[in-house]
Amino acid sequence: MEFFTTLILAVLILALLWLLTVNTSKKYNLPPGPSALPLIGNLPQIDKKTPFKSFLEFSKIHGPVVTLYLGWQRVVVLVGYDTVKGALVDQADDFTGRGPLPVLLKATRGYGLGISNGDRWRQLRRFTLTTLRDFGMGRKGMEEWIQEESKHLNSRVSASKGEPFDPTLLLSRTTSNVICCLVFGQRFNYEDKQFLHLLSNIGDVLRFGSSHTGVMYNIFPWLMERLPGYQHTVFAGIEEIREFVETKIQEHKETLNPSCPRDFIDCFLIRSAQEKDIPTTEFHHENLVSTVLNLFLAGTETTSSTIRYALSVLIKHQNVQEKMQQEIDTVIGKDRCPSMEDRKSLPFSDAAIHEVQRFLDLVPYSLPHYTLQDVSFRAYTIPKDTVVIPLLHSVLKEENQWATPFSFNPKHFLDQNGNFKKNPAFMPFSAGKRACVGESLARMELFIFLVSLLQNFTFSCPEGPDSISLTPEYSGLGNLPRRYDIIATPR
Repeated sequence: MEFFTTLILAVLILALLWLLTVNTSKKYNLPPGPSALPLIGNLPQIDKKTPFKSFLEFSKIHGPVVTLYLGWQRVVVLVGYDTVKGALVDQADDFTGRGPLPVLLKATRGYGLGISNGDRWRQLRRFTLTTLRDFGMGRKGMEEWIQEESKHLNSRVSASKGEPFDPTLLLSRTTSNVICCLVFGQRFNYEDKQFLHLLSNIGDVLRFGSSHTGVMYNIFPWLMERLPGYQHTVFAGIEEIREFVETKIQEHKETLNPSCPRDFIDCFLIRSAQEKDIPTTEFHHENLVSTVLNLFLAGTETTSSTIRYALSVLIKHQNVQEKMQQEIDTVIGKDRCPSMEDRKSLPFSDAAIHEVQRFLDLVPYSLPHYTLQDVSFRAYTIPKDTVVIPLLHSVLKEENQWATPFSFNPKHFLDQNGNFKKNPAFMPFSAGKRACVGESLARMELFIFLVSLLQNFTFSCPEGPDSISLTPEYSGLGNLPRRYDIIATPR
């Protein structure tokens, strides 16, 4: 009885919010969009499995800036390279706000780098970028960590002895250990049971965020909190990860040497001590926990999913795998580990890795942005408190930017002479002031891990290349690749 009373009250409140939203909208020159129903908005018109396809259809009718309603929440979708760049880069200050995505809001309790805005976001982003660079992100020191981790990865792959295996958890362990070195100052043994359990939880979070249930949670969090379901299991797993982070922070406090910081946590604790008498400081415990949580989750699953997808692509496109291996054999041979210095001498391999990221389209919607004040854009006014979705899918698959946008084609990143060429529409890490803080780290990991794997193994699958589907298993917040058993044959 109590649940139904709460439900009725919630519906009434939402109806009031809807009326307020509609009345507010009439005051502005909003971008055009399809007609919306009360309370549920445009949800019935949106493909539940691949919402971005519906957004693209709307843009064909209404133009590259489209207003939608997901439930009662007003959303403006930006479609195409020119539009996304115009907002995130050319009007960067107007679009730095982060939308209050309910899944992230609950996971981080509203703190940390990922979900914050204003001065909190500016301080935490500046500190995080500076600290990660100080500990080698994008530099030689980090490269050596990744090279060392690649040896552990190759050793585990070799242990499969040519038998089929699922690489999912192995790749998660590998990429997570890189971010763990930066954040916690240590790597974990691949058999560490606590580490494996946490990685399983992290995988559940990304799958949940990309599932229909996760999408519904982000639209109707008040309802999903009160209904039974998988969402409660996922958030319980996030709490376990949070407890692990809390334990690591306490260990760092007990062993901290302010004159010799070991990692991100140490640097944050030192800054926190320096600002302990400043009432408005953002360097406090809650922001530390949630920022570490952001880095741990994002630095683990996104890169490992991309590498796993790359292996599926190379199994399906054996000619690409063979050409990469020929190039690697010529430039590096088999007696030393790949380095970032090799990248300029491996244009085809570099192009293929970029094409994997473009074709996977891992985060098709980016993370939602949010207008913190009224914004003028493209002759329209986007009101304060509007969620803004820069549709990265429409940039990475735009026909005006790519010769064959819906085919895997490394030539997208090669000029007539076979040299690597950049494309400004390559935005898998988003763009502007909210672009991924770990972009340079992810690029380094992808290159060294994939080149090292191809240097040592040829990849196939038990059912043959035609059994591989490159369409996502889930397509919500992220495009998650399908899982396959693979065979790694030593070269």
